[in-house]
Amino acid sequence: MELLNSIVTFFNNLLWGSILIIALIGIGSYFTLKTRFVQFRMIKEMFKLLTDGVGEKDSQKISSFQAFCISTASRVGTGNIAGVSTAIAVGGAGSVFWMWLIALIGSASSFVESTLAQVYKVKDGDGYRGGPAYYMEKGLNNRKMGILFSILITIAFGFIFNAVQSNTIANAFENSFGFNKTIIGIILVLLTGSVIFGGVKRIAKVSEMIVPVFAVAYILVALFVVATNIGKIPEIFVNIFKGAFGVEQVAGGAIGATILQGVKRGLFSNEAGMGSAPNAAATADVSHPVKQGLIQTLGVFIDTIVICTCTAFIVLISGLENSGAEGIVLSQNALVSEIGNFGSLFLSICIFLFAFSSIIGNYYYGQSNIEFISTNKILMLFYRVIVLGMVMFGTLADVPLVWNMADLSMGLMAIVNLIAIVMLSKIAFYVLEDYENQKKNGIEDPVFKSKNIKGLDTECWK
Repeated sequence: MELLNSIVTFFNNLLWGSILIIALIGIGSYFTLKTRFVQFRMIKEMFKLLTDGVGEKDSQKISSFQAFCISTASRVGTGNIAGVSTAIAVGGAGSVFWMWLIALIGSASSFVESTLAQVYKVKDGDGYRGGPAYYMEKGLNNRKMGILFSILITIAFGFIFNAVQSNTIANAFENSFGFNKTIIGIILVLLTGSVIFGGVKRIAKVSEMIVPVFAVAYILVALFVVATNIGKIPEIFVNIFKGAFGVEQVAGGAIGATILQGVKRGLFSNEAGMGSAPNAAATADVSHPVKQGLIQTLGVFIDTIVICTCTAFIVLISGLENSGAEGIVLSQNALVSEIGNFGSLFLSICIFLFAFSSIIGNYYYGQSNIEFISTNKILMLFYRVIVLGMVMFGTLADVPLVWNMADLSMGLMAIVNLIAIVMLSKIAFYVLEDYENQKKNGIEDPVFKSKNIKGLDTECWK
């Protein structure tokens, strides 16, 4: 295990030392400028579109809201609690600033990739499916690149990230109640199996029920902690900005760790530019691709600017960031210090719901990409069995190895996707222009047709 961890850590340092940080910020900035700051100027439209399909009764369709819930289920997971706490423990308060920055800039990348996923989606028995593998094949005429991405995302999300989620659940319940990790693993496997064998519609329904409830509950508790410690908030903001740019951090060489932790944990949490959320975005039955582009952009804001900030403030208000604890244990200790023993129980429940919803969302990303490679039912059954095995493995595995493997797989996946969306970005810009032109011409509900863009030929937008 130690040798494997050393090898994974070496490649992580190589990948995350500069390559991905420069790529994510550079490409995100380029998309921000080319879309004329779409992530800021169209926020009102995002909230308006979010209500599309709420309580959708048509069982044959995945509504825009349900697709948002699937992607948010994957986004909003242990990274929002355990990951943020780890970033602060290792990189200090300044890492929060870099999480914010990667979300604000990266949300433009999320818009582009999710819009492209809608443009190049295909029909299947459940409605639609799509994502980076599909726009690599259809848009770039490069099936081999699509297969490479499919393999990476299946390993990253279907296997490793699900081990991360179950690992955090097991640690949370062991820390709070002394529960046996093996028993927790068996329960998780049974619950996961009951959902993933029901197909994408069951995943959508479960996500639609879980995500809004637990996200709102967590935000309300965080707001209570902030309200009862309102006098500390100005100092916390000062510490965040001092930590991000402070002279003492630069002089001490710690600024690199601060930036690295903020960017890594921010990306792990909101997934902007990674190519994961587009798999959910493609399932939505909408009249125009831009609708899901905007809704997935909003998902990045909710994930990082709202929920990750809640965790950061709870930890920083408690003053326990240098206590030696990390991950979920630090989060639990921080909340207990503010609201008593109920905090540990509440956070354990939140972690369970956050992580379980992530497991089923992550599973779907792998399923969609397995179907890209082959529709063989035996292969799909084999994938489901391995997913359940990794959920069990995660409850028993060593924490550093699991997180380091997650970082490596996430980085490789992001590089392949970023190359593709840069090459196809003009299509996304044209589609955005089409949407805005229809709005300017008084069309309240724009409808997209591929013939509106010269040379574009797609399966679902004839």
